[in-house]
Amino acid sequence: MSSVTGDSKLQVGGVGVRVRHVRPDAPAGAPPVLVLHGWGASIEAVASIVDGLAGRLEVVAVDLPGFGESAEPPEPWDAAAYARFALALADELGLERFSLVGHSHGGRTGIVVAATAPERLARMVLTGAAGLTPKRKPSYYGRVAVAKTGRAIGAVGGAPGRRLQDRLRRRVASQDWLDASESMRATFRLLIGEDISPYLPRVPVPTLLVWGSRDEDTPLWMGRRMEAEIPDAGLVVLDGGHYAYAERAAEFNRIAAHFLTEA
Repeated sequence: MSSVTGDSKLQVGGVGVRVRHVRPDAPAGAPPVLVLHGWGASIEAVASIVDGLAGRLEVVAVDLPGFGESAEPPEPWDAAAYARFALALADELGLERFSLVGHSHGGRTGIVVAATAPERLARMVLTGAAGLTPKRKPSYYGRVAVAKTGRAIGAVGGAPGRRLQDRLRRRVASQDWLDASESMRATFRLLIGEDISPYLPRVPVPTLLVWGSRDEDTPLWMGRRMEAEIPDAGLVVLDGGHYAYAERAAEFNRIAAHFLTEA
């Protein structure tokens, strides 16, 4: 059984965020767990993880700044800024040492936390973690050229130019880009342009990688590379896509809980 303190609003570094805090009635004695969702998501997207771990572990989930019910960052943020936020949130909640579970963008954030403040983390579970430069197809560079043309037209073409820019954007942009506000698009550009691979060898924290075999957003080769470059890492492959942790929730939670409560 577990008790939910409920969703609450906190000010962390001047940013208002929504937090969900669950404390077990019979704790396993392991450190609390911070769960971080992916880009464009919210606490609800990782609810299966929170619910699956909450019976044994103290669990904290948060709407990262710019998502869900949390406010947007005051300026565009890169991965290091999100990592500083995660640490500031832990400080606000009195979590001196904790474990971390991160999906996609949340995994990217976790990697930077583990590399820059390893003394704060006990263990880390990454699932479909983002942050490595994808292998580009030739069509990608064509889309980039169209996008640059659109920006140039929008800058000099007045209202008609801006309308054409918007049409060109919709032809080439990802859904994540289209769904984002203008200020979050700047954050999106920073994040997708950043390669966090230099952080991987600097992660001393025991790390479990759980990947979907059919993940198209962060393909399995990324998980294999992280396993090879993070010094103390192991990889488990589940039959699923980018949200394998939810598609195979019972299996994922069993594996993650065992790892996070291991002595």
